[in-house]
Amino acid sequence: MAPSRLGRLLYGGVFAYTATENLRELDGRIEYAEAKDVLLPDILVPAASGMLLLGSVGIMLWRAPRLAAAAIVAWFLGITPTMHDFWNHEDRDRRSEQIQFLKNTAMLGAAIMLLTRARSGTIADEDS
Repeated sequence: MAPSRLGRLLYGGVFAYTATENLRELDGRIEYAEAKDVLLPDILVPAASGMLLLGSVGIMLWRAPRLAAAAIVAWFLGITPTMHDFWNHEDRDRRSEQIQFLKNTAMLGAAIMLLTRARSGTIADEDS
């Protein structure tokens, strides 16, 4: 298996799992979003989770890769500053949210790289 395919399977698989868990635990995720003052959480949480699921499957299968990568980029841009607002917390909560924020930022960077590669078509060429 080509390294880029393995990387896409690992990367997309984690997000597929995350999206599936979000959808399975929808009530709890909506409550958490409400606590973070997200507007229309009963609409945005399932929509964002669905978008993440579609994006992750697209990355794993490398189908509509620009759209898939853009969905993941959009998900991170919406979720990261809203749900991991470490600057609004203190002590232990602040540190925990900051770690999640930084992890998301790193994964956002990877999604941006995938988006760039999808535009150039280079990943598909490597897997041939």
